[in-house]
Amino acid sequence: MHITELSLENYRNYASLNIELENKVNVFLGENAQGKTNVIESIFVLAMAKSHRTSNDKDLIRWETEYAKIKGRVQKAQGSVPMELIISKKGKKAKCNHLEQQRLSQYIGNMNVVMFAPEDLHLVKGNPQVRRRFIDMEIGQVSPVYLHDISQYYKVLQQRNRYLKQLQSKKVSDVTMLDVFTDQLIQLAVKIVRKRFDFIQLLQNWAQAIHSGISRGGETLNILYDPSINVSEEDDPSKMIHMFEEKFHTQQRKEIERGVTLFGPHRDDLIFQVNGKNVQTFGSQGQQRTTALSVKLAEIELIHSEIKEYPILLLDDVLSELDDYRQSHLLNTIQGRVQTFVTTTSIEGINHQTLKEASTFKVESGTISQMK
Repeated sequence: MHITELSLENYRNYASLNIELENKVNVFLGENAQGKTNVIESIFVLAMAKSHRTSNDKDLIRWETEYAKIKGRVQKAQGSVPMELIISKKGKKAKCNHLEQQRLSQYIGNMNVVMFAPEDLHLVKGNPQVRRRFIDMEIGQVSPVYLHDISQYYKVLQQRNRYLKQLQSKKVSDVTMLDVFTDQLIQLAVKIVRKRFDFIQLLQNWAQAIHSGISRGGETLNILYDPSINVSEEDDPSKMIHMFEEKFHTQQRKEIERGVTLFGPHRDDLIFQVNGKNVQTFGSQGQQRTTALSVKLAEIELIHSEIKEYPILLLDDVLSELDDYRQSHLLNTIQGRVQTFVTTTSIEGINHQTLKEASTFKVESGTISQMK
C-alpha cells in the first residue's frame, strides 16, 4: 500500500498543505524546527489516530485555531481509499471511504504504518511502558478485536483502581464490587496475553533472521514475553483464568494497601536476548541498535504476512543515528518494496542508490517545495 495524496489544515505549523506523493522513497530535507517531523507525524496520526510524539491531541492543533484536519488517499490492492481525521478540543472524528467510523478500533488498520524514530532505539533500553506501547500499537494495526479488548481493559483497570483507592481510604469497605471489576479484568487480560504471546512468536521468527543477517550470522536474537503473572503460551484460557484469579485473591490485601492494580497486561514487559544475554542489561550500544533495527524491519514483514501488503515506513531523523552498515541494511531491505518517508537535515554522506532515486522535498518554515 502507499499514500498518494496528503493534505493538512491547521496541523502543527501548517495552516494548509497539499502534496502528491510517489510510491517510493520520499525525503523531507530541512533544518530543525521547520516542520519535517510534523509531516511524517501527520501520516502516522492519519493511520493510528494518535501521535508518536505526544499524548495530548491539542498539541496537534495549530495555535489559535479550533481544529486540525488530516486527509489522505491510500492506494491498496483492492483500490483507492480516502481517509480523513479531524482533531478538535471535543475529540476526534474519523472517516474512511467518506463514512464516519463509530469507533476508532474500526478505523485503525485501514492504513498500516511502521514508524522508526530515534526514540525507538530506546525500545530495548527504555522503560517497560515503551515496549508495551509498541506491542499494543503493532497488534492493534492488524487486529481490531485486540484494539477493542485493550481499550476495554484500560477502562476496567481505571474503574478497579478507583475502587481500590476508595477501599484504601476506607470510603468503602465492601469488596463485592472489587470482585466484579476483577472478574471483568481477568476475562480481558487473558485474551490480551494470549494475543501478545502469538504476536511475539511471529515477530521473533522474522526478527531472528533479520538480526542474523545484520550481525553477519554472529548473533542470535530471542524476544521473550514477560508477563507479570506466571502464565505461559502453552496454558489454555481456563488455566490462565485460574492463575489470574489465584494471584488477585492472594494479593488482594496488598492491592488495597497500595490502592492500585499490581498485576496484569499493563505491568507486562518484553525481554530481548542476544546470544542468551539480556541486551538491555548486558548488550553494547551497537547490539541494542541492531536489535531495535531488526525489530522494526521484522514489523514490516509481519504486517505484510498478515495483510498481504507492505505497510508505509516512516523514518524520522533516524538515518543519522545509524552507522553506514546499518543504514545500508535498512535501505537495501526497503528498496523498491516499501513506500518510505525520510526526514533528515542532510543526505550528504549517505551514498545509496535508494536515496539517489528518491523524491526530495525542501521544508522551510512550514512550506514544502519539491526539489528537482
